[in-house]
Amino acid sequence: MNMSLENTKIGEKVIIKKVLNDNSIKRRLLDIGLTPGTIVERVLENFHGNLVAYMIRGALIAIRNEDAEKVMVEVI
Repeated sequence: MNMSLENTKIGEKVIIKKVLNDNSIKRRLLDIGLTPGTIVERVLENFHGNLVAYMIRGALIAIRNEDAEKVMVEVI
């Protein structure tokens, strides 16, 4: 099932399919390891839910929801 990274649940593991953003954020997302084929797990979210921490290649990385919605993933 394809969806955006923003719509994952805590503890859910997904595989990156595509990064849709076509501006400088896309380059940053790719630089932190959000490349197709990478396994990502949603780990933590802040009180307001607009900032979420993901485990990406062994590192805990916080990503804003507006950026995470541009990352297409598939649940594994």
